[in-house]
Amino acid sequence: MVLGKLTHYAFDAVLISAFLAGVRRSTGLTPSVKSENLSETPGVKKWIDNYLWVGEVMMDQSVAVFSTSSYFERKR
Repeated sequence: MVLGKLTHYAFDAVLISAFLAGVRRSTGLTPSVKSENLSETPGVKKWIDNYLWVGEVMMDQSVAVFSTSSYFERKR
């Protein structure tokens, strides 16, 4: 039961991170991670950077998989 909830929350977190990566790529907007906007804990900025990096990786991997699929086509 607990493992299922943990998996669900982890999936949601990665999904939100990938969404933020998509917003960044399509608009250039990104969350501000300046140290004066965050708490004084030194690891918070690094944790946020790593969290956003996971979204970038998931976005890259998704695009790679979708581009090889016959269910998706590129339109420009």
